[in-house]
Amino acid sequence: MLKQMLMGTVTAVFVAAGLPALSQTKDVELPRNLSVTSYDVGASSYNQAVALGTALGNAYDISLRVLPATSDVARLLPVKQDRVDFGVIGSESFNAAEGTEAFADPSIGPQPLRLVIGSNSDNCFTLGLRGDAGIKSIQDIKGKRIAFVVGAPALQSNVAAFLAFGGLTWDDVEKVDVASFGASWEALINGQVDAITTLTTTSYSQQAAASPGGLAWLPLPAEDKEGWARLQAAKPQFSPRLATLGANISKDTPLECAGFPFPVLATYPDRDETVVYNLTKAVDDQYQAYVDIEPAMSGWRADRQNFQWVIPYHAGAVAYWKDRGLWTDEAEAHNQKLVYRQDLLMKTWDGLDDKSKWPEARVAALKEAGLETYE
Repeated sequence: MLKQMLMGTVTAVFVAAGLPALSQTKDVELPRNLSVTSYDVGASSYNQAVALGTALGNAYDISLRVLPATSDVARLLPVKQDRVDFGVIGSESFNAAEGTEAFADPSIGPQPLRLVIGSNSDNCFTLGLRGDAGIKSIQDIKGKRIAFVVGAPALQSNVAAFLAFGGLTWDDVEKVDVASFGASWEALINGQVDAITTLTTTSYSQQAAASPGGLAWLPLPAEDKEGWARLQAAKPQFSPRLATLGANISKDTPLECAGFPFPVLATYPDRDETVVYNLTKAVDDQYQAYVDIEPAMSGWRADRQNFQWVIPYHAGAVAYWKDRGLWTDEAEAHNQKLVYRQDLLMKTWDGLDDKSKWPEARVAALKEAGLETYE
């Protein structure tokens, strides 16, 4: 199973390759070669990772290698194994930290992830719809064909959360298996499905909007408190957002939908603090350079950071955000609570002889500590 999860890492993209071992420019000192994993080619996080690599390469003469992968585990395991430095990832970061969904597998388990920076943009998550499918609200989804991305439980759970908003489940729709996130867009454009889970700014959306079937978005009104309570019970990392960025979306025609930091730049706690500090600074300093390349990266701006999300920040990143004057006492208290939660989960996992009993052991440990289980 683990081998299958790792399938899908394909050809890397290089920027400014073949350089010496260390670059020091503009008070930023970074290794000449860095690498990140990301979603598959064409996805928003892939485009953003490439734009980041171009900006950092131009500014600091470094090489940033981007490794696209089609599964949640394939985007994180190389980082854990020190074969890749960071991940430019999405909601699987929460599942990884919790040891749920794909990371509940006995061969994997919870991952002590740490954030560097996250993107809180003017885009959002929801269901992308064929414009001719006749879907105006969540209730119209019943009986429709929805893409089920094989090997991407984080995407599957996104759909489950959006369905829960309307009191629905996968049993209320027709599930259509697709091989990847990119394949889900192809299925939508080709009329094989009526809805897919996506970010509004992915590059595929413009192609879908120009297709014969057109493109629409599922609204998730903030005023529907009961719907949002159901959605957040399934996906606590989501919160209401008014999006103004995406195909067929603007400040004049905004969309009520779901937001959380996406993508996030993440790694493991043993990553060198000095490297993480300098990378955080570099990403902050080069904001305008990569936004000029990829406008969807506006959410990477320093004053848009959410320091009280569901994943703790790396010590090197914390040091930088403190120096930047943005890290508060409240952020520190929240971070320590998250580190405590991760330590508890890792201790529970490490002490479990039969890893197949992890789901039950996880819930029991969290309940005993008085923490939310997110079942």
